Amino acid sequence: GAPATEPVGATALAEPPAEHADRTPEPSAVTDDVRAMRLPVRQRRGSTADPLDGVRLAATPARTAPARVAACTQENVSASGVVEQELRALKLMVGQALCGTRTAGTTPEHLLKYYVTLIESQVAREVADDIVGAVRDELTHTELADEPTVRQALLSKLASMVPVCENAGAPVRAPDGRPRTIALVGPTGVGKTTTIAKLAACYKLRQGRKVGLVTSDTYRIAAVDQLRSYANIISLPLKVALTPAEMKAACESLSDCDVVLIDTAGRSQHDGARVEELRRFIDAARPHETHLVLSTTSSDPVLRQAVGRFGALSPNRVIFTKLDEAVQCGVIINVARELEAKLSYLTTGQEVPDDLEPSRADRIARLVLQPEGVGA
Repeated sequence: GAPATEPVGATALAEPPAEHADRTPEPSAVTDDVRAMRLPVRQRRGSTADPLDGVRLAATPARTAPARVAACTQENVSASGVVEQELRALKLMVGQALCGTRTAGTTPEHLLKYYVTLIESQVAREVADDIVGAVRDELTHTELADEPTVRQALLSKLASMVPVCENAGAPVRAPDGRPRTIALVGPTGVGKTTTIAKLAACYKLRQGRKVGLVTSDTYRIAAVDQLRSYANIISLPLKVALTPAEMKAACESLSDCDVVLIDTAGRSQHDGARVEELRRFIDAARPHETHLVLSTTSSDPVLRQAVGRFGALSPNRVIFTKLDEAVQCGVIINVARELEAKLSYLTTGQEVPDDLEPSRADRIARLVLQPEGVGA
């Protein structure tokens, strides 16, 4: 084996003789080397000293454990900084690659950074191109070099693209003498029934309105039972309509109310026949407001399909639900751009009626530009 006086580090670093460079070490030599490396640990077992001090390459300067930890920490911090710089540079390159012809080559760094943020928030590329291009044209060269100024300009531009209802929280009786009739329509699973309950509680308990409920969602027994439970809790009349004729009669029977809220069965945006059946119910109710209910957790293609299919019902309001579950909110901008309807409400959870708020353009703009704030 190796001589007892030979340092462990020297054994580890020694160059093998040239004529034996490709030869596998004898088993006894391996055993001796391993024994020599383990010896200092056994000798110091039970000692408070660092057990690794005896297993060190001769060429490596001695370091205490805290010194090694500090060195490793400093290396990690340096590496982290390099990675962050590389990610920022990569994002800028991605932004330059994604920019349309309107913005390519002339977009300052801050605008490019926010362009990437818009894309990450699922704002459609053509919409992001228009937003960034408009802000670039509006600001001076000096303003474009100031990030807070760029951010504020983008927020203002985003807010201007979101038409909202100014009086969504205070419905009044319609000019034609009928109760303000509000119908909710939309795909399955977006939370229409829970949203109806929130609206009903808000209108009665906070606005002091006399509210009536009608449901045609008889495809799901649980939906009727759920709405009936809410109606009983806040003492509201509830009518069930199985046909368009019953829908008309139900609305007429609630003529003494200030507001009538209509819950409808969810329909897949792929099922044109079911959507047409729903249209007959809506025509019978003659609502003053038809709110298309969409989930912020849906992808942009799914929302575009829903907007296209339910556009046949001529919705003039949009409610976005499940804001607390959303990862990106750029889809709101896409829908607002495509559908000629005002945003009325946002829902932010399951609590009735607390997790309901009137839509505000400035809040939506912040959610789009600051994805980490979604769900807050």
